[in-house]
Amino acid sequence: MTPSPLLEIQDITLGFGHRRILSNISFNVPTGRIVSIIGPNGTGKTSLLRTVCGTLEPFKGKIVLKGKDICIQTRAELARQMAVVRQNLDPLPMQVQAYVLIGRLPFFKPFQFFETRKDRELARHFMTVAGIGDLADSAMDQVSGGERQLAALARALTQEPKFLVLDEPTAHLDITHQVRILDLISGLRDSLGLTVLMVIHDLNLAAEYSDNLVLLDKDKGRIHAMGAPEQVLTRKNIQTVYQTPVRVGRNPNSGRPWVFIDKAGGLKDSER
Repeated sequence: MTPSPLLEIQDITLGFGHRRILSNISFNVPTGRIVSIIGPNGTGKTSLLRTVCGTLEPFKGKIVLKGKDICIQTRAELARQMAVVRQNLDPLPMQVQAYVLIGRLPFFKPFQFFETRKDRELARHFMTVAGIGDLADSAMDQVSGGERQLAALARALTQEPKFLVLDEPTAHLDITHQVRILDLISGLRDSLGLTVLMVIHDLNLAAEYSDNLVLLDKDKGRIHAMGAPEQVLTRKNIQTVYQTPVRVGRNPNSGRPWVFIDKAGGLKDSER
């Protein structure tokens, strides 16, 4: 049985100026599930995440978090429920631990200027969970891109959110850090009941780590397919949306879909 939705995206249409990017987008993110948004570059995936986070106002539709429209919730209310990890993090000249402690700001009381012992304990705990406990005193602009991404995830987790939003958490990372980050997210889903919505480009990673996928079509500005990975990652769906010849097999270990580039195949006119 599908759990009740933590997040509901209801008939969202969005864009910039007079240009529409996405139209009539509706789907739910069930409690305790990982849902990944996939699609070609320029589809509007990041813009959709910005709408979910309340930083981009849609032309129409609404975002409902835990049964309440985000438009009537304050920034502090949202930050106590939802944490966001953005892509392209700037390397800041501050200590990793100080950066992670930023995640506790939504819980500061009026006229509170310093973190509490609980704040520091949470920061240390989630740095350890993320595997960066030994980097607490290192500068954010002196650690690797993968370590910065793990610090951003630790910062988000110190908010103790029920809902985690990630924009391309594996972008520009080597396979070691990609797997490390996604294993961590998956483990937190299992251990803490965390609900996750993320944008990810790698279709095979999306298949391995997601409970459900939402495939966006750039040309139509709509959802092309959504559901379990095996329902969405079909050869027909991928070739239609990405205009790239592929074959789809199965990962011999997990049984999840596995997408291969079909260099010799080409696209037939009927597949374009």
